[in-house]
Amino acid sequence: VSDLEFRISSLSSMQIVFLAAGRGTRIRPLSDATPKPLLAVVGVPILERNLKALPSEVTDIIIVVGYLGEQIKRRFGDSFLSRPIRYVEQPELHGTANALWQTRTILREPFLVGNGDDLYTGADMSRLVAAGQPALLAAEVSDARRVGTLREDPPGFLAGIEAPGTHDTGLVAAGLYFLDRRIFEYEPAPIKDGTEFGLPQTIAEMARDIPVKLVRTEQWRSITTPEDLQRIA
Repeated sequence: VSDLEFRISSLSSMQIVFLAAGRGTRIRPLSDATPKPLLAVVGVPILERNLKALPSEVTDIIIVVGYLGEQIKRRFGDSFLSRPIRYVEQPELHGTANALWQTRTILREPFLVGNGDDLYTGADMSRLVAAGQPALLAAEVSDARRVGTLREDPPGFLAGIEAPGTHDTGLVAAGLYFLDRRIFEYEPAPIKDGTEFGLPQTIAEMARDIPVKLVRTEQWRSITTPEDLQRIA
């Protein structure tokens, strides 16, 4: 796919994949009976807020479900605000890259991918699409020890991801991406003990061959602990 073809196709109907299969273990006990994407922020579930924020470029929704996935299906049904929804199962919870790989047979290109349990804005989604090439939403954080910080080279483009704990602060992946099917030409990158496969790490592998733009945001809200929910509220 040439850059020109990528930009032209991005103007037509576009899919978004929300990754919503995880157990949300660090936000327990809130996630014991409710999947994390359905936890409420000021009375509205996280995933519903993301669906309401979708820009006009997005016309189709795919949600990857796993843990307590039936609750998500019951909540949203087969459409939301006139956009059709399809559900894809992640049978074993092997990380975000493995979750996206479950959708590979039904994805057109290009497409957006986002975490179903973080909060995004429609403006950031549109800014990723406007990049006209593969792109990753990035945020400056004051505590980057748990995740790997992003390396830039040249400035504004992804060069790699440092190991967790390398830096106390820095630029991190915010879990929202603009991709095309070339991502599936790469093997999912193993993380942790090798039982999970990370999507940002796999994108970093792709970035060795294909430029991936970094789009900075100050609007992303990461929800990891019960305190994060209270803070946003």
